Amino acid sequence: MKRLSITSVTAKGRMAAFCVPLLAATAFVAPNVAHAQDVSSREGLALQNQILALKQQLDQVQSAGGSGALAAPSTVSAPSGGSNGDLTAQLLERVNTLEQQQREMRGEIDQLTNDLQKQTAALSKQVSDAQFAMQNGGGAAAAAPAATAETAAASPAKATTPDALLAAGKTALKQRDYTTAYDNAEAALKNAKGNFKVDAQFLLAQSLAGQKQYRQSAVAYYDAYRQAPKSARAPDALLGVSASLLAMGDKKAACQALGKLKSEFPTPAPRVARAAESYTAKGGCS
Repeated sequence: MKRLSITSVTAKGRMAAFCVPLLAATAFVAPNVAHAQDVSSREGLALQNQILALKQQLDQVQSAGGSGALAAPSTVSAPSGGSNGDLTAQLLERVNTLEQQQREMRGEIDQLTNDLQKQTAALSKQVSDAQFAMQNGGGAAAAAPAATAETAAASPAKATTPDALLAAGKTALKQRDYTTAYDNAEAALKNAKGNFKVDAQFLLAQSLAGQKQYRQSAVAYYDAYRQAPKSARAPDALLGVSASLLAMGDKKAACQALGKLKSEFPTPAPRVARAAESYTAKGGCS
């Protein structure tokens, strides 16, 4: 009887020693089971099921402690000759492994949540900035660079060579943009040579006449004549002198210019001859 009593006390001591770590493992797992319920992914659900199953196994072990027998776990089979300490070690190892997986998954979820919050905050700031810009006229200012770029793309490159300047000036003259025609003619004169210089001088005189600056246009026409008195442009230059003088009311000087035209170009082009006759009649030239 005395020996049996000692054996019973020893068995109870072993059971108590076994149940203490099991109770600690149960207390460690239970909060994390509740925490794992927040995970919505398939891996999280599987992990939750594994932890719940392990909790059931531990509950079975705890309930078995009172009767002196241990129930075999449903997912972990204890070795046939293993001790209760080996089973406890296996269960605790499973708990630690599942808990580590849960922590890693929770860390990934927290990182994704943090990234999403940052992106949401950045998007909200952009929307607020856009609304502020629209309320304070920033929308028009923001659209201005695009409109400027489109205008620059549509407009031709600014002319720089004498021939390009002359072409641009003649186009402006046809459009009655006499100021632009004058600017192009003046710019072309700085580098033009030969016929280009005569044409630039003639364009300058035309633009001055278009602005009704007749005194300056008469001088400019005469300069064009002097630069090439035998050229095809000379008769037109003398006609321009006559027309400017008539516009000023100086008929006498206009008739002198027409006389010079007739003496130096007795057989002018029909267009020039018709214009000379018209100016002669206006000036009352004999």
